Amino acid sequence: MSVYQFSAVTIDGKEQSLVEYEGKVLLIVNTASKCGFTPQYQGLQQLYETYRDQGLVVLGFPSNQFMNQEPGSNDEIESFCRLNYGVTFPLYAKVDVKGKNIHPLFQYLTKESKGLLTDAVKWNFTKFLIDRKGHVYQRFAPNVNPAQMEADIRLLLEQNGQNHSH
Repeated sequence: MSVYQFSAVTIDGKEQSLVEYEGKVLLIVNTASKCGFTPQYQGLQQLYETYRDQGLVVLGFPSNQFMNQEPGSNDEIESFCRLNYGVTFPLYAKVDVKGKNIHPLFQYLTKESKGLLTDAVKWNFTKFLIDRKGHVYQRFAPNVNPAQMEADIRLLLEQNGQNHSH
């Protein structure tokens, strides 16, 4: 199993297979526009700008499951992220990241990376770092600042950096 077996709907409504990101290092984050951690969008964007040429892609998955902190429509979410934080990394349509309607991708991510006390995503801005083979390398708690993940990201980017499959 890897993340490449899953697909998700982009924020503008297109079904997309994650196989498109094969060979890249992915940082998959469940996001929200009205959370205390929302300013992390800025740090996530900085990571993306710094490392995208080396193969990092940040994927944002908005979710309204934590105290209604993502009430907007997909259009509103997209405008918010682009205008307030200059987000250019891929965003997806709102999903459930826990519970009975959990998106299959997040079911896989939470199964592969155990959380504290519960494996379920507990809050906005839980981050899953995925290696170039599509496997979960590490899970980071919501309060982990994007900059604190930089060393792990660099490590994964250096692995098989030379063997591009494309």
